[in-house]
Amino acid sequence: MRKKITIIGSGNVGATAAHWAASRGLGNVVLLDVVEGIPQGKALDLLQAGPVDGFNNLITGTNDFADSANSDVVIITAGLARKPGMSRDDLLAKNVAIVKSCAEQAAKHSPNCVMIVVTNPIDAMVYTAFKVAGLPSRRVIGMAGVLDSARYRTFLALELGVAPRDVSAMVMGIHGDHMLPLVRLANVSGIPVTDLIPADRLAGIVKRTQHGGGEIVNHLKTGSAFYTPGLAAVEMAEAVLTDSKRVLPCAAYVEGEFGFSGCFLGVPVVLGEGGVERIIEFKLTDDEQAAMAVSEAAVRKQMAETGL
Repeated sequence: MRKKITIIGSGNVGATAAHWAASRGLGNVVLLDVVEGIPQGKALDLLQAGPVDGFNNLITGTNDFADSANSDVVIITAGLARKPGMSRDDLLAKNVAIVKSCAEQAAKHSPNCVMIVVTNPIDAMVYTAFKVAGLPSRRVIGMAGVLDSARYRTFLALELGVAPRDVSAMVMGIHGDHMLPLVRLANVSGIPVTDLIPADRLAGIVKRTQHGGGEIVNHLKTGSAFYTPGLAAVEMAEAVLTDSKRVLPCAAYVEGEFGFSGCFLGVPVVLGEGGVERIIEFKLTDDEQAAMAVSEAAVRKQMAETGL
């Protein structure tokens, strides 16, 4: 029996995620939105790409959560996107209500799903989804680290003139200005980037990574990134649907790992059929631990502002 993926929100991120999921043949895709006609039209358009791309997934658009029933994975992208001059935190108040409603309805119809939250500010929104959905913490995950790490790897590859796929690098912490791109562990085919890139250039790459979303927002003027966020969510969904035990940085619920508890924080996890199978904990340097503490404080502030 084919797997089923529901994507809530058929804007740029949601529609792009549906595209990636269909192209990878992950299962039947339901594109859901409150605006009548938009998910239906985009789903039909994408369905008609099947003969060209070679996939044969069933792709449907709907305004009814009942059509999402028994989904294996639910990806929540619904919410307002950033515009120039806005921080992710500026979206919090309005997006809490949206994510709350979506998570409640999705869990009602798919109580065994793994829920992946993409809506910004991600760390607060995945907390919101967890609080209202009634799902185990291991089955509610925030998409952040995969996206931020992809940006980090891209900038390192551009600096070195190498293939991005040969760059291994990870970003931890909050999805925001206080994120932690790990420098000492970044490498190119095993060669530390600290041996290849001067410290001042590395510092610039770290800063560009931390502000990578804002850079795109400033270019687009009327919206935020969607190609890579959509694919990052699908990368996580694929790990769940195929039970492939991928090690990916995600916003996961920590219970003592790295010295933090009771919040969602960007950490490396093993993703499988049940969601987060375990968090991979390792020794941080004093500076890295301090940076994670700053991230945690920012996440706690967002959590308090949700009112949940």
